[in-house]
Amino acid sequence: MKRLHELIATVFGLGYIPFASGTFGSLAGLALCLVLHGYLLAYVLAFIALFIIGIISAGRVEAESGIKDPSVVVIDEFACIFVAFLFVPLTPFYVITGFLLYRVLDIFKISPIRSVEKLAGGWGIMLDDLVAALYTNLILQIIISFSK
Repeated sequence: MKRLHELIATVFGLGYIPFASGTFGSLAGLALCLVLHGYLLAYVLAFIALFIIGIISAGRVEAESGIKDPSVVVIDEFACIFVAFLFVPLTPFYVITGFLLYRVLDIFKISPIRSVEKLAGGWGIMLDDLVAALYTNLILQIIISFSK
């Protein structure tokens, strides 16, 4: 069971890439978003399933490692990027802008992202990325509304 949680939390080993593992996790999540984007129900259900599984697996890996939000855990970036692109047109501009915004917000953790990250276990690991994704989506929605 330990190995299964590790596989999920690291998104089948992407978390072990020695540099920018969160970016690689986000790119993999974006690839799945692109595949599912035209199927709203599948898109939302995939996010919900990944988020719940992420809370459990990330929490287990954190507990076993003894490290708060270990860098090998990338299920949070993988799952939460779905929220960044919900109801966003997948043009090259929005995909690139959204991806960069999501990564910047996740890395720099503006308020309240940093305080959410302090929650215990898998909740803190997953929720800070969810807030970053919500901010990203809000910014993209503002850009979309001004471009009409």
